[in-house]
Amino acid sequence: MTENGAATPLVVLADVNKHFGNLHVLRDINLTISRGEVLVVIGPSGGGKSTLCRAINRLETIDGGTITFDGQPLAAEGKTLAKLRSEVGMVFQSFNLFAHKTILENVTLGPIKVRGIAKAEAERRGMELLERVGIGAQASKYPAQLSGGQQQRVAIARALAMDPKMILFDEPTSALDPEMVQEVLDVMIGLAQEGMTMMVVTHEMGFARRAANRVVFMAEGQIVEENTPEEFFTNARTDRAKDFLSKILTH
Repeated sequence: MTENGAATPLVVLADVNKHFGNLHVLRDINLTISRGEVLVVIGPSGGGKSTLCRAINRLETIDGGTITFDGQPLAAEGKTLAKLRSEVGMVFQSFNLFAHKTILENVTLGPIKVRGIAKAEAERRGMELLERVGIGAQASKYPAQLSGGQQQRVAIARALAMDPKMILFDEPTSALDPEMVQEVLDVMIGLAQEGMTMMVVTHEMGFARRAANRVVFMAEGQIVEENTPEEFFTNARTDRAKDFLSKILTH
């Protein structure tokens, strides 16, 4: 691996373990995510996908192993952890927008408070991002006035406003009405094409096929299989992955 350029991994997980009580939710996870890579994590519910996602920006602590981000071990607390969180955007299943703030205020809050960017500059950039995700006209509205798909696009703009090195998406479309899913996926596909490093936990197999550089299949807290989308969907190697695909791809 070179120290500069695309060959340097952005995230490295080595022998990562996590328990919730007696439940072993992450089992000896070894995973490297390169800069500019779109990694899609799929698998049955309860397989550890969301926990893996949340461990990377330390919303979940780990019991064993190491996670490094951009060459540095994950900080436990304080300013170093805040810096990590500002560099790793997160888009959740629920939109987590501030109900009493306008759409633009939601997007500019982080840059102003965390990064110390002047309000006028943050608002200019915020409007650019809202236009980019297709909802510039909604800037002065409040979250409750927007559809679920629009709110999720605000959440993506909010993550982008921090100018992150990577964005984690934890089932970003699973709470949406079916007709709103594509508008969010289209924004994510655009980000992938622009070279944003992304890890996406999703049930949207079409997105995985179209946008992923690599698919990771998780079950029972383990990485069972990983491959290119083409190879994984047409030629899965493990019985566990074949069984999963046979159930979801026939509908």
